Amino acid sequence: MKKRSFWLITVLMTVALVGVFVMQLYYIMESYKLKSQLFDEQVNQTLSTVVNKIQRRNVADHLNKKDAENRLRQVQDSRQRALDIKDLRQQYAQEADLRQAERENQIENYLNQQDSIIRASYRAPNVITEKEFVSLSSRGGERLDMQVDAFIDIRSLVLKGYSMRTKPYAPAPKTFEFKSLQSLPDTLRYLVYDPANAKPLTVSVPKISDDLEKKFKREDEIAKKKLELKILSLGKDTFSYTRLSVVEAVSKELQEVNVPIYKRINFNSLGSLLRQELLANNITLEPAYRVSLAKKDSIIFMTASNAKGEFLPENTYKTPLFGNDLFRDPGMLFVSFPNKNSAIISNLSATLASSAGLLLVLVFIFSYTLYAILKQKKISEMKTDFINNMTHEFKTPVATIMIASEALKDPEVTEDKSRLKRLAGIIYDENVRLGSHIERVLSIARLEKGELKMENTEVDMNDLIMIVLDSMELQLQKRNAVITVNTDAENAVVFGDELHLSNVLYNLIDNANKYSSDAPEITITTRNTNKNLIIEIADKGIGMTKDQAKRIFDQFYRVPTGNLHDVKGFGLGLNYVQDIIKKLNGTVKVSSEKDKGTTFEISLPL
Repeated sequence: MKKRSFWLITVLMTVALVGVFVMQLYYIMESYKLKSQLFDEQVNQTLSTVVNKIQRRNVADHLNKKDAENRLRQVQDSRQRALDIKDLRQQYAQEADLRQAERENQIENYLNQQDSIIRASYRAPNVITEKEFVSLSSRGGERLDMQVDAFIDIRSLVLKGYSMRTKPYAPAPKTFEFKSLQSLPDTLRYLVYDPANAKPLTVSVPKISDDLEKKFKREDEIAKKKLELKILSLGKDTFSYTRLSVVEAVSKELQEVNVPIYKRINFNSLGSLLRQELLANNITLEPAYRVSLAKKDSIIFMTASNAKGEFLPENTYKTPLFGNDLFRDPGMLFVSFPNKNSAIISNLSATLASSAGLLLVLVFIFSYTLYAILKQKKISEMKTDFINNMTHEFKTPVATIMIASEALKDPEVTEDKSRLKRLAGIIYDENVRLGSHIERVLSIARLEKGELKMENTEVDMNDLIMIVLDSMELQLQKRNAVITVNTDAENAVVFGDELHLSNVLYNLIDNANKYSSDAPEITITTRNTNKNLIIEIADKGIGMTKDQAKRIFDQFYRVPTGNLHDVKGFGLGLNYVQDIIKKLNGTVKVSSEKDKGTTFEISLPL
């Protein structure tokens, strides 16, 4: 029934472990599927964004190009207009120079005409300077001291000539020269003589008459007006445009059918734009991409890293570049991620690690539980053997006491004092034997609970070994045991409980005696090493395997004795030995070989 329960528990735990493993595997696959779907959505969203930006950049490039062309044309027209205006102004200046030369001729003719009139009307006219004129015209200033010799015809009273001995102005006379119009004063001054009485007079002639001045002014205004009209005829801006006109022009260009796809895409910025948008969507994989015609199997552009053109369907995404074009080839953008699966798995590294950790924990728990169950099963079996052995060990003295007690009820026995004494001795010995068994069990129990009190004193282990051998002399002689004692330790004194140390020696020597198939050969040796005392108890008995040697210090464990059927015990002796030695800060080791013997080594501090 216990075996069936054990196997049932094992099967249930195995099924549970497999179920958890399957659930974890299903969870990982679902996570991978979800990550893959999320990756696909991110890539499709990225491609949609890239295509929209390409379309907007295409329109923006056309707008900027058209705007630049218009600006250039406007600048060129403005420059041409400025040159035309400059030419007009130069022409106007040339015409003004011609008019000025003609005016000088007209003024010269006018002045000559006036000069002729003055010369015809007066006698001895002479042009004087402005200073001379001012001095001659002085009213309240200095008197003019002039001496004039006049030559007059008496009959006709006509002035024939004159000569002035004194000048009205001190500076030397200057001859006036008609070099240019600008060199003449605004008003010409003449000193003349009245032909009637030869009285000196001054005559003023303006350089330009009012009529000429009006005529010249009118000519200047007409020329200036003509210049302004010519400038106005050029217009403010020969070429002008508005944003709306630019948009309309670009719209017409975008609707042209014969524009190839490679003229609508800037391939230099396509790669950087694609990587930038992928990073914005947390995709760090390096993409391979190409641009092809949608209506023909013709590649327009491909990245150099993927020159072979290996675009696997499961790792490739595509989208039309200009999906709104009805009459032109919209073009297709293909993007491939060769390392897609490895990237998704790397993103699942935390999930995989947690799942693997959980599985390891479950396997550990399963293994530990199975180990605990097996250990508990073995302990249960050992306890059963212990109870059986203890029952057998207790049953023998109890049965002997019962038989002796029943014999004491017989009147014949009570009358025989020798038989009565013998039965009383049997009852006493069996009672002592029974008490010894009980005390051993109780000692182990107290030792486990830590209630065992150690009365430590200085103990000479060489002497204690001899005392224990003396106490075991009868049972050793019963099996014809050969005992060899080598007390080589010069210092064999340790600090410990003499009773428990004697029990330790007793258990080890008793095991060496019991677990020998023939006459036991037991060797007991003591020696000193550093600050420790080493005690070795070796036999040439049935020995043990390595697995058995690892377990001999466990409670209730008993080594199978094979053909030896009279070996009795509870499986507590060596466990007791180990606990006592540990309490004394020592160690106990065992080395054994099957069918060759066993050696126990005890090390105690001096």
